[in-house]
Amino acid sequence: MEVSAAGGLFSTYSICSNAAGIAGNLCAFVLFVSPIPTFRRIIRSKSTEQFSGLPYIYALLNCLICLWYGTPIVSPGIILVFTVNSVGAVFQLAYILIFIIYAERKKKLKMLGLLLGVFAAFAAVVSISICLFQPPNRQTFVGFLTVVSLISMFASPMFIINLVIRTRSVEYMPFYLSLATFLMSLSFFAYGMFKQDPFISVPNGIGGVFGVIQLVLYWRYSRSNEEPTRPLLESNA
Repeated sequence: MEVSAAGGLFSTYSICSNAAGIAGNLCAFVLFVSPIPTFRRIIRSKSTEQFSGLPYIYALLNCLICLWYGTPIVSPGIILVFTVNSVGAVFQLAYILIFIIYAERKKKLKMLGLLLGVFAAFAAVVSISICLFQPPNRQTFVGFLTVVSLISMFASPMFIINLVIRTRSVEYMPFYLSLATFLMSLSFFAYGMFKQDPFISVPNGIGGVFGVIQLVLYWRYSRSNEEPTRPLLESNA
């Protein structure tokens, strides 16, 4: 009976863990597809106009670092971290390539240089983690890089939060993206807790706090029931 009860508990624990990871993947997918309207506009106008490609460069680097952390050779047993960031990396790379195609020459060369820099940095991380570290130190090394990358990513909307407070308008902070960010962070926080992995739970817990701040600000400064449609990643920087 004790063995059966333990097996049932483990099965329930595993189901809850996988459910949290899958929910995080689905919420992340919403974020990955959110820039599509921006790139439809770029393709139609055949110009990047005043849009910036930097958010997509950074998002690609973040996805690559996190997918490397999720690989079995670094962190066995967290394949859902690998899957979500693999999909994210494909989306970000596609966005960057479209941006490069339609950018003016100066922006095109800058983005190409940054893209090569991202691949070089990722290659360096992979090489160092394989050549200089053995398990479990390899997971610790890549894990710290993942934490830094994720916290930086979650903190990046701070300029939008500041803009919302200054202008008392949520025009540049769409509700559904703020909600998806919060739910994704919450899901992966739970996933990290189930997996007893602080390199997942800690940064996503911090991301959840930033998500709550965005939702509270939206509730505070929303002027109408109409949701803005401008993507969160759109930037004039």
